[in-house]
Amino acid sequence: MPLLYTIGRLTVAPALRLAFRPTVEGLEHIPETGGAIFAGNHLSVADELFLGTVVPRHLAFWAKVEYFNSPGPKGALSKFVLTGLGAIPVERAGGRAALSAFDAAIPVLKGGDLVAVYPEGTRSPDGRLYRGRTGAARLAVAAGVPIIPVGMIGTDRAQPIGSRMPRPGRAEIIIRFGKPLDFTGRPDDRTSLREVTDEVMGEIQKLTGQEYVPRYSPPRTQGPAVGDPPDAV
Repeated sequence: MPLLYTIGRLTVAPALRLAFRPTVEGLEHIPETGGAIFAGNHLSVADELFLGTVVPRHLAFWAKVEYFNSPGPKGALSKFVLTGLGAIPVERAGGRAALSAFDAAIPVLKGGDLVAVYPEGTRSPDGRLYRGRTGAARLAVAAGVPIIPVGMIGTDRAQPIGSRMPRPGRAEIIIRFGKPLDFTGRPDDRTSLREVTDEVMGEIQKLTGQEYVPRYSPPRTQGPAVGDPPDAV
C-alpha cells in the first residue's frame, strides 16, 4: 500500500468514520487478496472518500492526467498527492489516448491490486442511475478479475455537486457491496461487453434502489472528478 494512502487510512479514514458513521454492508464480499474492480454508482465526489475509507485494502482510482502535469506549486502538490495515493492517470480526450488508462490499470489488477471505476462516466445529475459505459467490463475481461458491484446511498446529500466538502448530519451514508461477478472467459466483442455492463448495472441498482435511466448521463459543464473513467468507454 502506498505510504501516503497508508497515512490517510490512519488519519483521514478514522475521522470520516467518526463524523459520518457510515453503514457498511457486504464487506465479506471484498477478497482479502487478488485483483478486483469496484464498479459503483456515482452520486458525489465524496464517493471516493467514503469508498476508500471503508475498503480495508489499497484502492486505485482514475484521475485525469491534467492533475498530474498542471504547472506551478498547486500542480506539483496535486501530482505529489495523487502519485502518493497510487492514482492512475487517464486522458479524457477519448480515442487511443483514453485507452492508455486501461493499459495502466491492467497490470495494477493483474498485480493483485483493486481499481475503482464508475461506469456511468460522471456523477448523476439527479440521483438516478444511468446507463453504464463498458470500461469496467473491458478491464475485467482483459485482466481476468471479478467485478464487485458497489451501491452508495446518501453521499449526494452529504456533499451535493458544487459543494467543497462533505458535511456531517446531512444524510445517512450507506455503502453496500454485492457479490463478486466473475466474467472469466467472456469474449471482448462489443455485444458481450454491453451485456456484461448491463448485468453489472442491474446489480448496482439492486443495491441502491435507484430509478434506472436507459441512456448515458448528460455531460457536466465542469471538469471530471477523480475516479471518472474516460469518455471513450
